[in-house]
Amino acid sequence: MADSLTRTATRTVLVVGAGTSGNALTVLLRRAGIAVDVVEASPDGKAAAGSGITLQGNALRVLREVGVLEGIEKDGYAAEGVAVLAPDGTVLHAHEELRTGGDDLPSHIGMQRPRLQQLLIDRVRASGAEIRLGTTATALGQDDEGVDVTFSDATSRRYDLVVGADGLHSATRAMIGITERPEPTGMGIWRAPAPRPAGVHRTEMVYGGRCFIAGYCPTGEDTVYAYLVERARDRDALRPATYADEMRALSEGYGGAWTEIRTAFTDPKAVNYTCFDRHLVEGPWHRGRVVLVGDAAHACPPTLAQGAAMSLEDVLVLAELLTSRDDWDDQLFTDYHDRRLPRVRMVVDASVQLGQWLLDGVRDADVPGLMGRTMNALKELP
Repeated sequence: MADSLTRTATRTVLVVGAGTSGNALTVLLRRAGIAVDVVEASPDGKAAAGSGITLQGNALRVLREVGVLEGIEKDGYAAEGVAVLAPDGTVLHAHEELRTGGDDLPSHIGMQRPRLQQLLIDRVRASGAEIRLGTTATALGQDDEGVDVTFSDATSRRYDLVVGADGLHSATRAMIGITERPEPTGMGIWRAPAPRPAGVHRTEMVYGGRCFIAGYCPTGEDTVYAYLVERARDRDALRPATYADEMRALSEGYGGAWTEIRTAFTDPKAVNYTCFDRHLVEGPWHRGRVVLVGDAAHACPPTLAQGAAMSLEDVLVLAELLTSRDDWDDQLFTDYHDRRLPRVRMVVDASVQLGQWLLDGVRDADVPGLMGRTMNALKELP
């Protein structure tokens, strides 16, 4: 059938990118009996990527379906509360967070990102999918019957469908002619892991002082993920060898637990500096038999900690459609886009707005109202 694929035999899918969304999608498709290959450009499978991650309830809802929730609960840290502090560490306000994944899941779990990646990679391997590390797609040739893929190792294969889960700077997106690109928001963030101070049992943030935001989140019984958000710098002027010194100096104006946390900033290789981006592909997320998920289609600043959740919700919706319909056609991919776009746009716009208020120094912004409306909407299933 032209422009569609009707279920007559085992379908084949290539997932480009073994990050959170690519791995989760692979597991869900394999469970339905679909043959999946995964390629990942990083030789180590992103085993050491990132410091920490906050998994909100709606992300946990998907990860439960993937089968890794038990491992996340074991290795991560479920903190039900969030506190806003003064720069000296005095608690100004503390509150419980909305359970966006439902009452049977924590509001959020913090964990070390490399550990989450290992849980997902293990699940992919157990699913029977073929995963090739240090390899990626370099060319895509489509016709009405499938996609011919050329790989960086000079091999080639044919698939019924290709999924671009290769992140913010997606090569897959470029190869299919989608021209939208990430745009900087004007903020940058320093991130680093540190030992968890004995008195830290929840996410705590300072708004103001030398940074827009100075915060930390427990990522396990013994660790936290610390971050400092500032006006974006010219990255060409930053030397990675000085990252630990830069982050430690920037944190000097903060008391309380920061007094202990900053002493861990000694290894520049453990400190990461990146700029915040806004990214949203408004038009279709597919071209023929190639479709995007996650950061390849959308991304936002972590002001709502919803980046991973939005990517995982993409996976849930796409997997539902692929495993429940006989025809893999334009209508399926249009329905996927139409279900996801309004919800993703809401999160992207809210996340950017929260950062813009800080950049503009707006002191009377309705931050609680915007956050509350957005998070309440996310309690609904995607």
